[in-house]
Amino acid sequence: MSYIPNPLIIPIGMFVGVLLALPIGPVNLLGLQRAVERGFFGGMAAGLGIMLGDGIIALGAAMGVNAISGAIRDYRTAIQIVGGLALAIAGAKLFFTTTTIASNQEVERATLYDYIWDIPQMFLLTITNPAAVLGLIAIFGGVSSFVEISSYLDALVMVAAIMGGSFCYWLVVSRAISSVRHLLDSARMAQLNRIAGVVLIGFGGLLIGEMLFKRLLPGVF
Repeated sequence: MSYIPNPLIIPIGMFVGVLLALPIGPVNLLGLQRAVERGFFGGMAAGLGIMLGDGIIALGAAMGVNAISGAIRDYRTAIQIVGGLALAIAGAKLFFTTTTIASNQEVERATLYDYIWDIPQMFLLTITNPAAVLGLIAIFGGVSSFVEISSYLDALVMVAAIMGGSFCYWLVVSRAISSVRHLLDSARMAQLNRIAGVVLIGFGGLLIGEMLFKRLLPGVF
């Protein structure tokens, strides 16, 4: 018997992928900063790392929302501290590092390989971000009430669609940003980097602070 997937899985999965890629969180904001500073391939490298992170989280959620939710509860302290530190370090680096905007000539000569190490960096920031993990699980749980995922193959198709939506988002956004980034000078870019750095440090501090308060004042939080 041939396998015919639910026709709604792919468009809904791609829509979820686009939603996850929107710059409403610190990691996605950092991805946009990479596109502004480094051009198309800089944005794509960051986007690929985020896409792979979202894909891994989505795969875990698809294979068992209850199981992965339990694992997150069991290791939430470690995940939150590691994620908070990673965001704070990335923010501090962004805030204090001297801003260098790649010239148009450098952008034209650049390849994805030039920014290859941004992929694992953004991947790790994504999978250690508790908000991203819990948000994706919540979205996945809501989607499953509209689209029946009745087999592992259905789940894999959904995960692939989510990653496809994220990839399309970063492809379009990186291309759009690379076409207007020349309007920014070093001073404006430095200001944007400081703002983004403060946002990342703030998110990281909130994650660590919340966990410390819960540990020190368990009856209050």
